[in-house]
Amino acid sequence: MRIVLIGPPGSGKGTQGRLLSQHFGIPHLSTGEMIRSAPPGSSLARMAAERIDAGNLAPDDVAMELIRERLSEDDCRPGCLFDGFPRTVTQAELLDEYLGRSGQRVDFVLLLDVPEAKLVTRIVQRAEIEHRPDDTVEAIGHRFEIYRNQTEPVIGYYAERGQLRRIDADRPPEAIFADLLAAVSQAVDDPAEG
Repeated sequence: MRIVLIGPPGSGKGTQGRLLSQHFGIPHLSTGEMIRSAPPGSSLARMAAERIDAGNLAPDDVAMELIRERLSEDDCRPGCLFDGFPRTVTQAELLDEYLGRSGQRVDFVLLLDVPEAKLVTRIVQRAEIEHRPDDTVEAIGHRFEIYRNQTEPVIGYYAERGQLRRIDADRPPEAIFADLLAAVSQAVDDPAEG
């Protein structure tokens, strides 16, 4: 099972990704976490981190190379959950092409939908707790602009393929998680929908 979890900054992808990963017993692949936890000598991660710290997306080829490296590990064979990847249509196409070479595909795309005004508050609170360099007040507006211009088209990309399920993520985490499980279960029960 390969799941893409997508949503704007602060929508809860990390929290819900960890829950889904544990529930389905598949690795949780977050390019952001991969970059932040990469060894200091990793040139790929360093290049991506510089862009992310400035509030930009990692370059498509760098993000895909990080994902390719991770997908080559044994624990990803039965599936994985992509958290915040792909973030551009080019990344979505690269992922489809890469998976297709081994007869695999993205099975589900789950969109965490939250009004932007609520997200800004969440991000500011997260910045105070986690001290993340990409959660500065200066970077937040820029990140939303990037999301609208580069990531929202990914929603259309997957919607056209019938793979997208929208989840109202402006609720308590437990309610969101229940709806995510229901969306996956419904798609499994009715493959014609996905």
